[in-house]
Amino acid sequence: MTRVRRMTRYHTLLLGIFAAVWTWAAIEPKYPHDWLLENYLVFVFVPLILLTARYFRLSNFSYTLITVFMLMHVVGSHYTYAEVPFGTTLQHWVGAGRNMYDRLVHFSFGLLLAYPLREIFMRVAKVRGLWSYWFPFELVLAFSGAYEIIEWLVAARVDPSAGLAFLGAQGDVWDAQKDMAVAAVGAALSLLSVAMINWRYDPAFGEELRASLKIEHGDKPLGEQALWTLLGNRRKR
Repeated sequence: MTRVRRMTRYHTLLLGIFAAVWTWAAIEPKYPHDWLLENYLVFVFVPLILLTARYFRLSNFSYTLITVFMLMHVVGSHYTYAEVPFGTTLQHWVGAGRNMYDRLVHFSFGLLLAYPLREIFMRVAKVRGLWSYWFPFELVLAFSGAYEIIEWLVAARVDPSAGLAFLGAQGDVWDAQKDMAVAAVGAALSLLSVAMINWRYDPAFGEELRASLKIEHGDKPLGEQALWTLLGNRRKR
């Protein structure tokens, strides 16, 4: 039977910090309709994380990274991403022509969430070696693309002012592609850092990497050949 686990003090601390910042962000947001649209992500994923943590607990480091990303998201929901004050400061630092908070959060999506995704892949799918880095990177790209599609679908169906605030494109026709690109860069940096640490301290790093690319003896195609085998076995019954 699956064991139900209670929250630790550290998990309670993370949840308390998030609840405090979320409460602040919910009080008189700049654009209430946009705040609601942005917080559907919170309404879905925070309960999901809390529920799954009772049966499948990630490392404290993973939960910390997830919390930091969610905090950045709720701050953006309070002001809207295109008008976060720090984004204006960042805009001046880098000499950009737009508020850069949106770019920062998309970059942080890859940077902060690639590590928890890697932990999930390694523990659930049992992937090792190269695939423990490639699959989380691919999933970051997939989530980024899916989110941009959701943004488009939502923005096309709500009040135009709320839709524009939700998109946060700031007049850039390539905004979606750039958001996905910076998420990919963030994920690559995160996973490369993990790989370098493992290369430095794990003696089995190289062997595991080679083993993940090795084709086992007796390997067979799994396309139509496997389908014909299944159909043939069914006819024999």
